[in-house]
Amino acid sequence: MPIFRAAQPPPAPPVVNVKAPLQRGDELLRRPVVRMGVYAWAVLGVVGILALAVWAAGTLAVVVVPLILALFPAAVLAPLVARLKRMGMPDALAALIALLGGVGIFVGIGFVVVPQFTAELEGLQEQVREGIAAVRRFLAAGPFGFDPIRFEDVVERARAQLSSGDAGIGTGVINALGVVTQTVAGLVFGIVALFLYLKDGPRMALWLRSLFPADVQDDAAEVGVRAWQTVGAYVRGQLLIAVVDAVLIGIGIAVLRVPLALPLTVLVFLGGLFPIVGAVIAGAVAVLVALATNGLITALLLLGIIIGVQQLEGNLLAPVVLGRATELHPLATLAALTAGGILLGILGAFLAIPVTASITRGASYLRQRRRERQAVGLTATPAASRRAPERPLGG
Repeated sequence: MPIFRAAQPPPAPPVVNVKAPLQRGDELLRRPVVRMGVYAWAVLGVVGILALAVWAAGTLAVVVVPLILALFPAAVLAPLVARLKRMGMPDALAALIALLGGVGIFVGIGFVVVPQFTAELEGLQEQVREGIAAVRRFLAAGPFGFDPIRFEDVVERARAQLSSGDAGIGTGVINALGVVTQTVAGLVFGIVALFLYLKDGPRMALWLRSLFPADVQDDAAEVGVRAWQTVGAYVRGQLLIAVVDAVLIGIGIAVLRVPLALPLTVLVFLGGLFPIVGAVIAGAVAVLVALATNGLITALLLLGIIIGVQQLEGNLLAPVVLGRATELHPLATLAALTAGGILLGILGAFLAIPVTASITRGASYLRQRRRERQAVGLTATPAASRRAPERPLGG
């Protein structure tokens, strides 16, 4: 009989779940009504902060608006600046060349298009009014039997408002001078901001990254990079789509011999910068002009061309050009445009899609990171739990 027995592993210690006593606040938070109240107050707080931000942006519009708008050409010109820097060019010189090139192209197009556009703008307004009148006559005398829209009443009300405001003409002139001064100041400030974005963009990104706590700096930087990529891809893609729309529809207008081809083409291009809504408005104006000048058949043909171009854009151009930049459902796009237009007018409608798409991509990344952390937490089990299986007490 051996004196020493083989050493046996000690039995696994019993597993005892020790729960800390719940505090009064924890007990309350376990109630659904209390949790709903906390969420409601959190939502109200976020809405209040957003309302305060909108009010502050409106008050400081001469500073905030140029800072925001300068981000869009900066996103378009940033790849050119990066390429010039890789060629060994100093940061300031690369930014200056890109800025002068962009401004030169914009000013050159303006000198070519704007004079003729403004010269024909009055005729465009008259043709639109005649087109609306033709639609009214058709609705009144056609098979539908609708009552004509009382545009005369609207005009009379507008005249009454203008005549009642004659005493404030001097104040209006002063206000107009103030608007011109603010516009010039905002334009100069925006150009300076654009130059600094192009020159010091990476350093600005590092500074913004340093404002966040250390444990979330990487995630904040990745969200910022994705938002910047989204804005750049959206602006470049939407500009290309607007140019293609304007060229194709402009060719259709010229082939159908609809007058005022240049202002209508420019209007189609500007409308192309605002998805869905802009295309509808610009197309409606073009069809009304065709109806007033060339008759119903030409208007229907032009309408068919516009619908065909929009189908080409929606099914081919937008998915290929924009790609993953804006993964937004058309309903979300329309809702964002409407909300942006109500809050900030044309500026809000212009900013709505890139801002919404950037928020969507950032939220998608944060959800992905959360799932990754949860997966890591599930696989990283404690060493004690891997040492021996749990046994019931007394087993």
